[in-house]
Amino acid sequence: MQKALHGISTHYSNVLTDARIAKQTGYDSLEILSSKLVRYLDNGGTTAKLKQVVDGYGLSVGCVNALLEIERHRGEQKKTMLAEATRLTRAAAELDCPTVQILALNGIDDLPEEEVMDIITENVSAIATLGQEYGVRYQIEVIAFTKFRTLEQGLEVIRRVGKDNVGMVIDFWHLYASGSKPEDIARLDKNLIYGVHFCDGRLPKPGEPWDQMVLRNYMPGEGEIDIQAWVDAVKATGYDGMWSAELFSPNRWEYDLIEIATECRENMVKYMG
Repeated sequence: MQKALHGISTHYSNVLTDARIAKQTGYDSLEILSSKLVRYLDNGGTTAKLKQVVDGYGLSVGCVNALLEIERHRGEQKKTMLAEATRLTRAAAELDCPTVQILALNGIDDLPEEEVMDIITENVSAIATLGQEYGVRYQIEVIAFTKFRTLEQGLEVIRRVGKDNVGMVIDFWHLYASGSKPEDIARLDKNLIYGVHFCDGRLPKPGEPWDQMVLRNYMPGEGEIDIQAWVDAVKATGYDGMWSAELFSPNRWEYDLIEIATECRENMVKYMG
């Protein structure tokens, strides 16, 4: 099993620094934030240079996270979404990265659920077809505060799309917050799990908004989630791929980055063994 440094954990770092930190603190791989990757490329960086640096550290790039707002389905918006998908997919291929994460936000939350599912299915199918040209796969992350939010919805889209390069990421917080239990995870086909986000958090209190900066501001083990139960559930599937240490914590983002990365890895190892 590979242990990856998630780019959100070192939020204020750039992608080259993330690679150095991952090497210094004992990770095997990187989950690169798409915002960091695009910023790097827009300011003179190249995938060839980035790959040289990553390879030099003995690391891999396990995932590019993420193509956002995959619900965009009208006219120019959809064209823009597919152009972004192409750019991230091509970059992933050039980095020998097998996986790009995809997710929907709130753009179609006003529509009936079946229409939401139809739109997401159509767009994921188009993205997956693109990925087949590059040898890249896509992990769906369901977002707890949107209408496309549950494990069951994600699995249904995978079934409808029917392509072998679409799977799920098991994000502990998003799935917990949308009602999944560890036993739901333990029953999954391991071949549909493309990644794991090792994270914690809590549900909003009555009347409290879905603010990730507040609800996810916890090191795993500090929030509401039974982290060991979720780890054991993933292991029960036989999954042996990448686990990504994801810390969505404004407080800890102000720490020394080496300290953050070290704490994240050591905490993950404590639960994973």
